[in-house]
Parts: sequence; structure tokens; C-alpha cells
Amino acid sequence: MISPNTIQQITNRIDIIDVVGEFVKLKKRGTNYLGLCPFHGEKTPSFTVSPAKEIYKCFGCGKSGNTITFLMEHEKYSYVEALKWLAERYNIPVEETQKTAEQVQQLQVADSLYAINHFAQKFFTDQLFHTEEGMQIAHSYLKERGFRDEVIQKFQIGYNPEARDSLTKALLANQFNPELLPKTGLVSNRNNELADNYRNRIIFPIHNNSGKIIGFGARVIGKSDRGPKYINTPENEIYVKSKILYGSYFARTAIDRANECLLVEGYTDVVSLHQAGIENVVASGGTSLTVDQLRLIKKYTDNLTIIYDGDSAGIKAALRGLDLALEESLNVRLVLIPDNEDPDSYVNKVGAKAFNEFISANKKDFIIFQLEVLLKEAGNDVSKKSSIVNQIAESLSRISKAEDFTKQQDYIKQCAALLRIDESGFTNLVNKYKRDKIAKEEKKLPFNEAAFIQEDSAQPATPEYDDTATLLQQDDLFEKNVLRVLLDHGLKPFNETNTIAAYIFQEMEHFQFDNPLCSKILEYYKDWYNKGMEPSAKTMLYHEDESIRDVIVNLSMTPYELSQRWDDVMEGMKILEKDTSVEDAITSMNYFKLRKIKKMFEQNQRDMEHAPFEEQLKLIELHKQLKEFERDITNRLGTVILR
Repeated sequence: MISPNTIQQITNRIDIIDVVGEFVKLKKRGTNYLGLCPFHGEKTPSFTVSPAKEIYKCFGCGKSGNTITFLMEHEKYSYVEALKWLAERYNIPVEETQKTAEQVQQLQVADSLYAINHFAQKFFTDQLFHTEEGMQIAHSYLKERGFRDEVIQKFQIGYNPEARDSLTKALLANQFNPELLPKTGLVSNRNNELADNYRNRIIFPIHNNSGKIIGFGARVIGKSDRGPKYINTPENEIYVKSKILYGSYFARTAIDRANECLLVEGYTDVVSLHQAGIENVVASGGTSLTVDQLRLIKKYTDNLTIIYDGDSAGIKAALRGLDLALEESLNVRLVLIPDNEDPDSYVNKVGAKAFNEFISANKKDFIIFQLEVLLKEAGNDVSKKSSIVNQIAESLSRISKAEDFTKQQDYIKQCAALLRIDESGFTNLVNKYKRDKIAKEEKKLPFNEAAFIQEDSAQPATPEYDDTATLLQQDDLFEKNVLRVLLDHGLKPFNETNTIAAYIFQEMEHFQFDNPLCSKILEYYKDWYNKGMEPSAKTMLYHEDESIRDVIVNLSMTPYELSQRWDDVMEGMKILEKDTSVEDAITSMNYFKLRKIKKMFEQNQRDMEHAPFEEQLKLIELHKQLKEFERDITNRLGTVILR
């Protein structure tokens, strides 16, 4: 974990306009900045960034947060990844909590591998563009394949020369540790001699989600019988094949924007589609999809479209491992490219527009497609059909999340119709597979208990209580307003002896917030205040509790701000400079208390209707006291109408 000291340094240095402005074109509007929201399509800008409050909010789609949450949402970073990105940007050394000697060594090795890969990529690019061999052999080959220089440079594609140890000599000359070089796969150790491993090959760097190079794919130029078509980096401290999708770094924003991920097999497929303007595409490297790869896709979208060759091998490759996609709640579609083409050749043949039209018109649902393929292969063979029934039922049993209950029922209905079997019987078979899976995962629970878990998991999700949404309800508006005053003005003086925060705490001694999230924020503020800290909207903006961060943003941001022209119109009034914080605090507290008294009146009235005579006398007295409180507050405020 990153140390609190480092987190504090990062949050102190953050410039939200600097960071957000790297991804969104912002234009100054008053004290804030305005731009087109990166989280939803819009023509009129409603995405507002406040440099003073260090927060952003879109008044179109409702997305809001601070600089760290912006990076987490837009770049799909984890909290730690976002902090490290900011630390690197502002040259802040990252201190982490104490690690074991083994963890320290692993980190040192990882840093060294990143450095070696970075150097190697520069070397390969230089060889491709600035040597006679690279231009004549590799660059000319890429040109023949239709790749333009701008896309070659975008993906940092390079070339490893034919010579035995060109890269090896360059690495050793730059003092890289020779013991680590074979770990990268760039160099091989044969008979205690180091030599280049990717000689005379086109080199495709593989990037992680933050843009660092973690490995390489090396492709033969043209056709060759001397070795495999591709050689890939062996797994090491930074490269784990099952967790990587080629091109994800370049595609992540486009996937998020399109709400769809296109999955192809090869590196050249990705590069060709990007060149054609189709950027929401990644490659699996021709292997079965893993859970980690599927979860990487799900960070950006729930919609996965797999585009593979239309031959039998392509079909089998497309179907392998996709049951895992059902468990991850992905909506999977398949498209098979016709006429022995692959995505690379097909997009070059028909063009981007026709390619997109073909994809849109030929998407097939994974489950239905799989069933149709299996039925076609089975023909009239009864035993094969029986096997298909079980295979499809087992696949559907993997749809086990509560929110996917309706989707599973739709699949059961469609599949039962295609299989021409009884729907209820097919449902029972799917549930049997689900029970078996649960029993296995729960180390063979008793049948009744497993059945209970299965039945419970199949129920549609019940909407959870949403504290943030509750804040918008009428009764909470007054609580919300008190919190706003506390966060914005709490540290300002109320009078010669007290702050506004002390005034609010004193006024609330006999009152409390009904909303639990408001109460939580108030208690946090009190705790920090009493410890001598200086709580404010800005300091609480980086609270570890996401629900608290969301409320702080919503309390702090408004689509309106006081026009700079008021001081021109109201000459001599200095409206913009006027401090109304004390009046704001008094008025907000009075309205809050009036609302609470009104609710007490209503409750007291209900109690009087059912109370015995003796109790009614006490309740009448309480009614008089509440009426007196109400009259006192109303006199201070003037005429008040509360609905």
C-alpha cells in the first residue's frame, strides 16, 4: 500500500485542470471550466470542473468526483494505479508500507524489466526507420501489407536485424544486467553466450493499461519454414499472458465510448482496424479467453463482439472458453469473416464503412450460435443431440448472478425451442448443473443447503438503498444544506469566540439528521474538527469511502455561479466580495429546525389520536412548546411556507 504521507503529497500537488485537461478540452467559464463530457455523448458542454474545489461534475449524466476518481473512471485505473500515475506526473517519490525482502526484490526486477523493454522498443523503432536493412526488408514489407507510418509509430512497431547480437550488444553497452536479459525473451543464452532471440522479425510491443511496455510479439517477415510465425515474450514478473489483451492501452477510451469491445486474434488485425478508424478493438493472440482477460474487458463495457476467421478452426477458437464470459455477465456476440479472410485482409478489401456494416449485420448471440453449430454437426444422431442438451444446459448454468436471472430465462426459452424439448424439463436440467457447481464449490454441501443457495442466487436483484439518491428527497434537502454550509464555511468565524462549525454543533444539540450518510459525514467532520484538524469539502474529497466522496461533490457543485457582471451592474455594492457565510449559516439552520419541528408536529398529532387521556395532556403541552419554537424561528426568518 502507498503510505499516507505520499498520498498527502499527491493530493496537495494535484491540479485538476492540468489532469482533466489532458483528456477533455476545457474552456474557462467564470470561475469554473466547461467541456464536453467524456463519459457520455453530448453536443452542448455540461461537464464542469472547479479548480477551487478540485472536483468535476457533469450536469448531463451526473458523473462526478475528484482528480483521482476521474482517472479511475476514465482510464479504468485502480485507486493505487491512479495515485502512481499522479505521483509520476508530479515527480513525487512513492513510499509504500514496509515490504518483505522478497517483495522488494520482485519490484526491483520488475523495474529493471520495464527499463530493458523501453530501451529495446527504441532500438527496434530506430532499426526500422533509420537503417538501410530495416527500410528495405521490414519497412517495405509493412508498406506492402498496407500499414501507414502513422499507425506504425502509434503502436511503436519495430524491427530486429538479421545480425546475431545487434540488440544484445546495445543492451550490454548500456549497462543492463546480463542475468535479466533472458527473462525478457529478447535475448537467449546458448552455451553461455547471449544472442538476439527475435532476429529478422517485425516487433510488436505489448503495453499494459498505463502504457508501459511489458513484452513483445515477434513476427516473421513473409512466410518462413525456419521457425514459428510468432515468438512471444515468456512469462515473467511483469508479463502474464492470461492477463493481457494486445492493444487494450490504445483501445480503452474507444471501447468505453462505443460501449462495445471487438476481439480479434492477431496483432496485425488490431493495427489494421485502428488504421481504418475502428479503434475499439483488442487481440487475444489466438488463445482461449481467460477470466482475467474477460474482466479486463468488463472494466470498459459489458458488450463483447468476437471477430474470427470463418473456417472451422476459427469457429472452434471463438467458442473456446466463452462459458467464462457468461459467468462474468458479458453479452457476447460472434462474427465470422467470410471467404477465408481475416479481419486484417477483409477491412483492407472492403473498407471501414463496409466492414462496420458487415459486423453490425452479422452479429450472432454466442449461446444461440453455439447451439446452431452443434445441431448442424449432430444432424439426426440422437446420442449427439442428447450430449448437446447437456452441454448447453451446463453453459446456461454458469449464468448465476442475480441480475442476470431474466437473461437466463430468455436463453432457456430460446434453446428449448431450438432443441425441441420441454422448457420446464430443460430448466430443471440447468438448475441441476447449477446445484452441482455450487455443491462442488462449497465442498459438497448437503443437497438441501445447496438447493437453497441456488434458489436464492436465481432471484432477481432487489434494489439497494441508495443514500446518495435519498439526499435528493425533500426531507433531506435541509440536512444537505446544513452540511454544505459546514463544509464551505465551517472554519470561518461566527462571532468573536466561535466558528460557524461551533455554532452549528451547538444548534444541533437537540436535533439530528435522519439520513444516515449525512449523519456519518457530520460525525467525521466533528471528529476531525475536535482533533484540531481543519476539515472542509476539499479535505474530505479524498475520503476512502466512495459514498462520502460522491455526496461531497454533489454538495459542492452547482450548475450556476454568480455572474462576474454583478459588480458592474450594482456599482459600489461589491457583491462578489461580500461574505454572507454567517447569514447563510443562520438561515440554513433555521430552515432545518423548522422542518424538524414540522415533522415533530405531525408525529405528535398521530400520537394524540391513539393516546389515553393522561398521555394526551402531556402531548398537548409538547404541542404548545413546539408551536413556541416554530413562532420564534418564523419571527427571525419572516414569512415561511413549508410544504
